[in-house]
Amino acid sequence: MTPYSDPSRTEAADAPDEGLRRTLGVDRRRFLSTCTAVAAGAVAAPVFGAAPALAHDRGRDHGHGHGRGQVLVPPHKRGIILYTVRDATARDPLATDLPSGFREVFKQLARHGYRQVEFAGYRQHANAPGGADLETVEGARLLRRWLDDHGLRAQGNHGFIPPSWPLTTADLDTFKKHLEIANIIGMDHMGTGGDPTGSSYRADWDVAADKWNALGAIARREGIKLYTHNHDSAYGFLLDGGPRDDQGRPTRSSGIRKLEYFLKVTDPRAVWLEMDIFWAHVAQYKFHTYTAHDGSTRKSVFDPAGLVARNNKRYPLFHAKDGVVSTTNGMGYDMVPFGTGVIDYTTFFSRVGERNYHNPMVEDDNSPSATDPAQSLREAKISYDNMAALRKRRR
Repeated sequence: MTPYSDPSRTEAADAPDEGLRRTLGVDRRRFLSTCTAVAAGAVAAPVFGAAPALAHDRGRDHGHGHGRGQVLVPPHKRGIILYTVRDATARDPLATDLPSGFREVFKQLARHGYRQVEFAGYRQHANAPGGADLETVEGARLLRRWLDDHGLRAQGNHGFIPPSWPLTTADLDTFKKHLEIANIIGMDHMGTGGDPTGSSYRADWDVAADKWNALGAIARREGIKLYTHNHDSAYGFLLDGGPRDDQGRPTRSSGIRKLEYFLKVTDPRAVWLEMDIFWAHVAQYKFHTYTAHDGSTRKSVFDPAGLVARNNKRYPLFHAKDGVVSTTNGMGYDMVPFGTGVIDYTTFFSRVGERNYHNPMVEDDNSPSATDPAQSLREAKISYDNMAALRKRRR
């Protein structure tokens, strides 16, 4: 597999293996004060976790430029993936006074201040306007009308990526239908919520790259940027050398991470990525040492913002998902509404820059509640306000 040359790549500001403080872009005084505060609270921070977003860094002027410092996420770039409020789109409008179905949820999200949404499929409750399944040309026209009515723009969808490779005719036809739907709704991007492959072996990532290059070229011809979304394992280390196991597969790593390799062997004109910042920080916590080809154990701390900065134009979308420290779940973090956790989004967005290019989508898998039906939309408002309040620190 021959790596593609990406003209948008820039040199990294900080190398990942220079340690936690530089990895997170936190100055020494703030880093030490954070450690002191964590210790005082008797909370053991993840070994490679991010510094807390401290209260004094969060002004409350809703992002209209009246606070101190540059607004990090401009108003027109503040978005949410609808998976966060999936209970609201799925509930029966005949059984509740709460917003339900796409049209009413769009209205509420617009009232909160959002200007962008990312879909997670096109199904809603059957009693909502338009019916249960809007994954049609007619359904797409309805969705586009409702988005326009409320000043919203769709920026992507976690939808259909053909499972077959080589592509079957049926899969190709379905993929093209989804591209048509995306264009009607007005998306610049279309993607998936999964990794290109669940494998750790370079050969499987080569196959995935071939498939995504082909799909991306089809999408590009339709004016759509095709993107893949990450979970933590995709930023684990690639197995690409050393002794072979009994099935002839490599057992050791060069230290390159799976999605970093994917970036190198996919066409930057056809394949794009959406970084889930929460899962990238989980990867930072989990995958910090590897066994090299020579059998030695080596350290490499993952730097999510650094990877984006080196490949900025390849990351048009983010999932902006927050977490609090967990020392018991194996991930380092528990998910919480945006701006209520410890992931340092002020530093992250400051380091990656390109604030009028990136599209951060608020996400919280846990917002829907079985006992509090208003919770997900209420937490969507909390998340919006916290994103709007982010300001670049003045030096």
